[in-house]
Amino acid sequence: MQARSRATVDALVEATARILVREGFEKASTNRIAEIAGVSVGSLYQYFPSKEALVAAVIDRHNEEIMGIVRAALTEVADLPIDKAVRRLVTVAIEAHRIDPKLHRVLAEQIPRTGQLKDVEAFNREVHTLVRAYLESRRNEMRKIDPGLATFICVSAIEAVAHNTVLNQAEMLSEKTVRTLVDETTRMVVGYLR
Repeated sequence: MQARSRATVDALVEATARILVREGFEKASTNRIAEIAGVSVGSLYQYFPSKEALVAAVIDRHNEEIMGIVRAALTEVADLPIDKAVRRLVTVAIEAHRIDPKLHRVLAEQIPRTGQLKDVEAFNREVHTLVRAYLESRRNEMRKIDPGLATFICVSAIEAVAHNTVLNQAEMLSEKTVRTLVDETTRMVVGYLR
């Protein structure tokens, strides 16, 4: 039974994501989601009380996917010098945002209305904690600067570039343009830290 209910939940979350991207939040009714997922509306309500709950599940899944990539990258750069670590983190931030750019854009608009902000805040706190630990371990490569402030500025700058890259049609960017973005963002962040 467990496997079947898992599969039903996955189908519903996947269907919700597809409808959000293709038709937008307004058109994503529970009936439409059930139809695309191939389950009855009754089954849908066994797992999710509302369409907002389904959108929240899509946001959770998307964030988990991104967080997995970010965690792996932060583990990977632990022993690298600042310039290499920053380049890797900038690259990963842009890649993570490009996983499903259309979905990312829709979710950016939906997060406030689904009450998922606290999860996003928890996710941000985790990123800040990991980046701060890295910066503290590299103090000897940095100018004298408050690690909390440095973390905030670095994460905010990288996040803003990655997010805006995706909001401005990341699918259309050539690999060369992405490499240039990575180079310039790395230069900015490393220049700030040193």
